[in-house]
Amino acid sequence: MQRSELEALIVAGIPDAQVSVRGEGDHFEVVVVSPRFEGCTMVQQHRMVYATLGERMGAEIHALALHTYTPDEWAGQSRIQ
Repeated sequence: MQRSELEALIVAGIPDAQVSVRGEGDHFEVVVVSPRFEGCTMVQQHRMVYATLGERMGAEIHALALHTYTPDEWAGQSRIQ
């Protein structure tokens, strides 16, 4: 899977998301920032992202380091990610 494909899948399921993808092949690190995460636990946020990937998890995507943030949380993060 290409990084652009992974990004497109997430944005299709969470249209207001800002997505950054690093990695290649079947191992990726993804940062997703979305106002839809407001009021959600981290587990709920991750489930939202995993839902956009469906059956690709465990098949085309073997490993996914996932970081989710609300816009306010992201504004307080270091931009080194």
